[in-house]
Amino acid sequence: MVNLTNGQWSSLYNMFSFGLISMLACTVYTLVSQSRVLPKYRSALVLSSMVTFIAAYHYFRIFNSFNESSMKGAVTVGTSQGSFNEAYRYVDWILTVPLLLVEVIAVLGLAKAAASSLIGRLVPASAAMIALGYPGEISNVNSTKIIFGVLSTLPFLYILYVLFVELGKSLDRQPEGVAATVGRLRLLLIATWGVYPISYLLPILHKTTEANAAGSFVGRQIGYTIADVLAKCVFGLTIFKIAKLKSVAEGMKDDH
Repeated sequence: MVNLTNGQWSSLYNMFSFGLISMLACTVYTLVSQSRVLPKYRSALVLSSMVTFIAAYHYFRIFNSFNESSMKGAVTVGTSQGSFNEAYRYVDWILTVPLLLVEVIAVLGLAKAAASSLIGRLVPASAAMIALGYPGEISNVNSTKIIFGVLSTLPFLYILYVLFVELGKSLDRQPEGVAATVGRLRLLLIATWGVYPISYLLPILHKTTEANAAGSFVGRQIGYTIADVLAKCVFGLTIFKIAKLKSVAEGMKDDH
């Protein structure tokens, strides 16, 4: 049981609402923008729409779980019935994180063999990263959190290697402006994904007191939500920008 102040409770309520509407808005925008890019790049926008739609569904579930687990400012956290269910985030991430990486490959229009090779390495690594983080997330034992946090970092480092070294080899052949935008996209990925381990470690960094438990819970949920919006919505809008740049470079009229 985590006892929240009125301000903490309303902050989380509003943050989950913000996450939900952001995901829904981006889903609609990327769907209606299909005609603004060439057909060969529309699959990347479809993937972006899938990512934010899946996230919107899970934010709806998180929002309901938060309401159902709350009673007079106290939130029950755990895996029992009626508790705040952190697993919704991990179900979301294990679906959306691989799709985010496939988006990048799809929008670059790489040769089939190169694209298949990158996807074959990025998707399993991203799934492993999320799966290894979950046991630590739900554990109340700091040593368990640290062990699984370290284990989940290993596939994350491998993903960075593939994105910066392997994917970087293809950027020289991209139209003007695309390589720079992809570079910013990769930096966005590092910046947003960097928020997750910080939020994950908050319970370890704080001494175990009632006030700190509430602060860690609120900080973790706000951190995860902000990172989600950046990593899914802003990421998806950047994918759309790349698709437009490539479409214009290949002869499509820019309608702004």
